Amino acid sequence: MIEGGQVFLRAWVASARKNRADVREAEWSALPAWERASANAVYDLVRAFVEAGGTDGLSRVHKGRFAALCWSAQAHRHNAAPVADWERLPAWQRDAYAEVFEHIEQLILGTR
Repeated sequence: MIEGGQVFLRAWVASARKNRADVREAEWSALPAWERASANAVYDLVRAFVEAGGTDGLSRVHKGRFAALCWSAQAHRHNAAPVADWERLPAWQRDAYAEVFEHIEQLILGTR
């Protein structure tokens, strides 16, 4: 059985690869502990949001912003590092966050 964070990571890599040839598959066990914990937390937050209902009325941008905000909060929590605002993210990264949210949403709702 895989962790929710692995679902997040696989969806992120798959989306990022569409736009960036330099993105490589990451070994889950090789990631730093903070990154695995962050990926698991974001998966859990998106899952809880989807399970609460109402995500079908959100735009793709709303979904992407939610996932990006969750990731930014986790990165800041673990590293106290500055994070980019949504508007400063490159388009491919905004797309990746939206695709991650939608992938998790489809898994939870059983449409994938």
